[in-house]
Amino acid sequence: MKPIFCLILLLTGLKPLLAQSDSLDFSKPVQYKIGGISVIGSDESPNGTSAIDKNALILISGLSVGDKISIPGDKISDAIKTLWKQGLFESIEIQKEKIIGDAIFLVIKVAERPRLSGFSFKGVRKGEADDIRGKIRLIREKVVTDYTLGSVKNTVSDYFKDKGFFFAKVNIEKTVDKDTKTPHVKLLINVDRGKKVKIKDVVINGNTVIKDWKLRMKLKDSKPLRWYNPFNSGKYLEDNLEKDLPAIVAKYNAKGYRDARIVKDTVIFVSNKRVVINVDIEEGRKYYFGNFKWYGNTKYRNGQLDTILNIKRGEVFDQSKLDQKLFMNPNGFDISSLYMDDGYLFFQVQPQESSINNDTINFDIMMYEGKQALINKVSVKGNDKTNDHVIFREIRTRPGQLFRRSDIIRTQRELAQLGFFDPEKLNVNPKPNPADGTVDIEYIVEEKPSDQVELSGGWGGRNNVAGQNSLGIIGTLGVTFNNFSARNFFKKESWRPLPSGDGQRLSVRAQTNGIYYQSYNFSFTEPWLGGKKPNSLTFSAFHSLFNPSGKSKYIRTSDGKVRNPERSSMSIIGTSLGLGRRLKWPDDYFSMFNTINYNYYDLTNYNAFIFSNGYANDINFNTTFSRSSVDAPIYPKSGSNFSLLAQLTPPYSLFNNKDYSTSPANERYKFIEYQKYKLTAEWFTQLTNKRAAEGKEARNLVLRTKVGYGFLGWYNRKVGVSPFERFYVGGSGMSGFQNFVAREIIALRGYDEGTLSSAQGDPICARYTMELRYPITLNPQATIFVLGFAEAGNSWSTYKSFNPFQVKRSAGFGLRVFLPMFGLLGIDYGWGFDNIPGNPNTGNGKGQFHFTIGQQLGEL
Repeated sequence: MKPIFCLILLLTGLKPLLAQSDSLDFSKPVQYKIGGISVIGSDESPNGTSAIDKNALILISGLSVGDKISIPGDKISDAIKTLWKQGLFESIEIQKEKIIGDAIFLVIKVAERPRLSGFSFKGVRKGEADDIRGKIRLIREKVVTDYTLGSVKNTVSDYFKDKGFFFAKVNIEKTVDKDTKTPHVKLLINVDRGKKVKIKDVVINGNTVIKDWKLRMKLKDSKPLRWYNPFNSGKYLEDNLEKDLPAIVAKYNAKGYRDARIVKDTVIFVSNKRVVINVDIEEGRKYYFGNFKWYGNTKYRNGQLDTILNIKRGEVFDQSKLDQKLFMNPNGFDISSLYMDDGYLFFQVQPQESSINNDTINFDIMMYEGKQALINKVSVKGNDKTNDHVIFREIRTRPGQLFRRSDIIRTQRELAQLGFFDPEKLNVNPKPNPADGTVDIEYIVEEKPSDQVELSGGWGGRNNVAGQNSLGIIGTLGVTFNNFSARNFFKKESWRPLPSGDGQRLSVRAQTNGIYYQSYNFSFTEPWLGGKKPNSLTFSAFHSLFNPSGKSKYIRTSDGKVRNPERSSMSIIGTSLGLGRRLKWPDDYFSMFNTINYNYYDLTNYNAFIFSNGYANDINFNTTFSRSSVDAPIYPKSGSNFSLLAQLTPPYSLFNNKDYSTSPANERYKFIEYQKYKLTAEWFTQLTNKRAAEGKEARNLVLRTKVGYGFLGWYNRKVGVSPFERFYVGGSGMSGFQNFVAREIIALRGYDEGTLSSAQGDPICARYTMELRYPITLNPQATIFVLGFAEAGNSWSTYKSFNPFQVKRSAGFGLRVFLPMFGLLGIDYGWGFDNIPGNPNTGNGKGQFHFTIGQQLGEL
């Protein structure tokens, strides 16, 4: 076809030239010298075209004044073909203008193709139009050709096909733009999307070992539409089916059917909006593992490797299990980890089937150990805010050390725990140097916003404080800088907008609802005191004022300014100094945090405790022994948290010789004494194992389980249980009293605030929580997940009545949104199932909302 096309093009282009010369003999080509070249567009004078530069067009043609050409000859046809390839013209002619002696004067006559002046959509939503614009890449002044129109039509059609609209019709209307001097057109892309095609049924044939419904479950994105499953859209997409079908084969492989295959899959359109998918399977026979022989191992004996492999002869053959045991086992040891955690970076292992005896497969495991690799250089890329030393002090891989894969995995976890980087984008790039047996390691991070501005509102409770019903809604304004730099505080150039990058934490917070309640808090944390060891230093101070009466502190009388006898208030001033450190025993996930706290209480006509007038001093030592192995701070998918807390005051009553049996309450508690203990355990378990494509999020279902106990004891029975530091169970745990250290509020959703405890609080509490979580998005700019919960808890006034199984139950669902600037926002709806004596308005199956802003639920 190409020679025929060239011949037609040549004759078409030469026709005007030949027609104007009566003296030319086609059989005897005549040689001329080009005396001149002019260019003319359609309907124009010979001065040139309006949109194409005349000189540029002549240059592109390859013809030049002074060139010798033969007529007829190849140079004219080559010039026409060269101009045609530009795609700018609808027709091209090269004509003879005149001949003077041996000089010929040529005219290049072209008809330009129209250019695009604009385009619009019809039948397309705004968001879809924005997506399509990015795909079709139409821009103003683009030459509009048949190829362009066809490409746009196909792109738009494919876009809607990918959304399940298989019968979408695309029509492009072209209209002349009369407002331009040169040929221009406007395009209207008209789309009739039709009905979305969904899967009516998936019919599986040939399966005898695994039931149909189990195989359909493996089709992640190609499940049939069912009215009772709101989470499955039933949308049919060719790409989804192609990705899902291998999961059926993998299901068979895991059960020993290694020869299983899909013989044929057929998609039948039963209507313009429904398809039936037929999948024909050939199961093959079932296989079992046989013997394993090791070759190339010098570091470890065969028996040691057999123990790590832990696959016995006669076990059902499962290729994925063998791969996990050899290469990467997420739940334990594997052969590759055994070597790579001992420096053997260049280690390779390759299983080979040595023989198949009936249904038993024997393997030869071929190994290349190589030599141990030392770490040469460690670098970090992507930290444009956090200083290098903050990152490097968390890195477990050091130059000169043996390479260990477990150190890299642990480093990624520690960097995620900082909260400064997007955990989904953390990456590591080892660069081996086999020539000298070293490796360079590059950690790749992406900064995310970590500072928070808290603008929140919370319910302050109606009958929770002093028997008064006056607190109501409490507003909070706070700022928390999680990556602060105190050493750059006085450097002007570091204020962008604040000195940052050293990983310190600075928090300033204020709460109030006017005259009834005010609280002010300041805290500062240095996570690496001295910069050499992970010993943290924390200092905090606060002042809170509760004034449920709403009266001023002083009034004026004839005797002058005096205290207001009608005022009911409690003022608290507190400060604490804490020192924490990471431990290496029992393992390096453990830490210990010790604080010395001082709280001063000043009560005036305040009836929330045993005494209503006077003051109390609370000097206590708090030590927390904890272990945390969670993989991420906002949405953990694995790991656990354990914590044991002891909070102790001096046992004043054992050495001050007071007679507490006759002392009034305000004298008895001038110096508060108590011993308080809390035990909590929390686990995160990933229930699904979906893998995401590159650049996408892997969204998996996670189970969170937690149990907590709290005990408040005494040193002297005559003194009894301290009226301070008691537990109040019920509600969201958000009462607005962020610095109300006189009591500890424990959340139990589905019930009103504090309704599961006595009015004065209780010394014992227990809480059990189970949450099923699913992420909507794990984007660090807005992490969103939904949850369903079931929990139970209670508090007890005496140790004799304590029964950890005598609890109040509730269940419900909720939503969490984490915004870097505001922290965690949450809303829950819970039903309390049990009756609360004396309070018919809560529990008994009644439901209620719990709303939190800027903080997590009350914890135990």
